[in-house]
Amino acid sequence: MTTPLAAVVLCAGKGTRMRSEKAKVLHPILGKPLCFYPLMRALELGASPVVPVVGHQASEVERSVRDLFAAAPLRFALQKEQRGTADAVRSAEEALKDFKGRMLILYGDVPLVRRETLAALISAHEKGGGVLSLVSTRLEDPTGYGRVIREGGLVKRIVEHKDCSPEERLVRECNAGIYLVDSSFLWAALGNIRSANAQGEFYLTDLVEMAASQGPVPAIEADFNETAGVNDRVELAARAKDLQLRINAQHMRNGVSLADPATTYIEEGVTIGPDTEIAPGVSLSGATVVGRQVTIGQGCVLHASSVADGTTLKPYTVLEEARVGERCILGPFSRLRPGTDLAEEVHLGNFVETKKARLGRGTKANHLAYLGDAKIGSGVNVGAGTITCNYDGVNKHVTELGDGVFIGSDSQLVAPVKVGDGAYVGAGTTVTKDVPPGSLAVSRAPQVIKEGWVERHKARLKKSAESGPSKPDKVSAG
Repeated sequence: MTTPLAAVVLCAGKGTRMRSEKAKVLHPILGKPLCFYPLMRALELGASPVVPVVGHQASEVERSVRDLFAAAPLRFALQKEQRGTADAVRSAEEALKDFKGRMLILYGDVPLVRRETLAALISAHEKGGGVLSLVSTRLEDPTGYGRVIREGGLVKRIVEHKDCSPEERLVRECNAGIYLVDSSFLWAALGNIRSANAQGEFYLTDLVEMAASQGPVPAIEADFNETAGVNDRVELAARAKDLQLRINAQHMRNGVSLADPATTYIEEGVTIGPDTEIAPGVSLSGATVVGRQVTIGQGCVLHASSVADGTTLKPYTVLEEARVGERCILGPFSRLRPGTDLAEEVHLGNFVETKKARLGRGTKANHLAYLGDAKIGSGVNVGAGTITCNYDGVNKHVTELGDGVFIGSDSQLVAPVKVGDGAYVGAGTTVTKDVPPGSLAVSRAPQVIKEGWVERHKARLKKSAESGPSKPDKVSAG
């Protein structure tokens, strides 16, 4: 029988060195708050419940976490005073009073911890047979970090840097602050922790010595970058770069080509199919899904959008909450706003903007057009400079174009209006009434030609210049 697993994620700190009015764990890293990552790792491992311990800006942190994990088994705990890590974990006791099993303890400002490392920690705990296991890391310069003290190769205690003896400061194995602990041991042991240390705080690290007195304390070693926290904005940027390169490397191993991984921004949760090619400076965020053999040009920005197989996005195309079908060609400089839905083989070109627009198969709008609140059929040609006039100052209205419609350049379609299948709209036309199928709509004024006008005009200009400048109008002083 699998032992139940819960998680406590410490999110109560103020983060003074961030120099910010925002709680530290809410600062974004690759599009998501810092605390998203350890919370997500715990949920991926099946932890239930997961208890974020909040403190500074508690209501804001809780609201943000609930928005991120609306359906997750969350229970929140409040640390009223910042009295150390042991006190923070003890704040979660009420939320976990009905839980019996193993508890994972994580930190909301440690975003790079891997699911694989935590799974290895759980495995080591099961094999070790003790009441506590931990993650450690090794540093060339361990200044400032708690040391993992071993005797005969076995972990015996952790000593914070300020409390280390000269000999202990030579130890390079450091505590990462990540623990797996049996709940029955944890709550009893927390009551025995005292604040007799250089900081005057209740250290969670004191649990290790108590646990070692009851049995082995396995330590899983992880890379420092994986266990590093965030204390200021410099470290926030460093962790973001590490995470960016980690995510990009995984996509490349999965068959995606990145021309310049250092400038490619892909958030966690984005899906990309094999043989897709991504140029420098591309940003993919939200629940974006990109298919196979897609080409994404330099500077493209995609948020919460889907792009089907074989589509080409030319440079600087922007998609937001849009859906793009197979073998489309978009850009350069196209903008697809929320609600855009393109069928297969649609072409949208330079400076074409869409919003709540559904375009049928093979439809083209290659230049300088705005298509908003529109239902457009298959095989439609939209000329340069065409716009749907969808807003009357109060309400939005829909423009409908049937299959095979041809819209001449510089036309305005004043919604609500329908253009039937196969109809033509002449260039420069303002369409205010429905156009029947197969009809031609033209609304421009008749063209007037005045032969010889240019020569007569030049002669008048020449005569005016020879007669000298005209007298200026009198201006009264005031």
